[in-house]
Amino acid sequence: MFSISDSAKEKIAGMIESATDKSYGVRIKATAISPHQVDYKIDLQKDEQGEPDDIIGNLAGFKVYMSSDSHSLLKDAIMDYVESGGAGEFKFHNLTMPSPDLKGPIPEKIQALLDEQVNPSVAAHGGHVSLIDYKDNIVYLELGGGCKGCGMVNVTLKQGVEVLLKEHVPEIKEILDVTDHASGTNPYYQPSKK
Repeated sequence: MFSISDSAKEKIAGMIESATDKSYGVRIKATAISPHQVDYKIDLQKDEQGEPDDIIGNLAGFKVYMSSDSHSLLKDAIMDYVESGGAGEFKFHNLTMPSPDLKGPIPEKIQALLDEQVNPSVAAHGGHVSLIDYKDNIVYLELGGGCKGCGMVNVTLKQGVEVLLKEHVPEIKEILDVTDHASGTNPYYQPSKK
């Protein structure tokens, strides 16, 4: 069952209290980015911003909204708020989600190619590529730095990274980019707006 730690409840209650309008709750969104990894996001939300399929709970005096898709991914998760070095962040611990197993000849070969050939190239543009998961001959990559939100990311991924990896690891069926490009703050190349 999904639960929220006391420190997370306290932090959310403080965020709602400091808002000018006190009618906020919190939306928790969970998105599967690979068979072994879920991306979690939280935002303050007003009652009237809810969706028809929302599952709504009430915890510690505030409402918690989540879609039915998110609810199935959150059912065994614990949301916590952790402070370290003067900064804090919400963390999710999913007790039933297995961790990616990146051991073995294929994931290790992919990682070596990323370390030795891909990342030195994209580092010139302030970027990096990380192996997030490997399952059933599908590679899950996350791009960061200048690659996150870059207008040329598809070219880099399809004509560069994918060609290289498939050339050296023919077992690969597919390469998926699991990056949240919308959250990129400093992309290397921004296409002109029309």
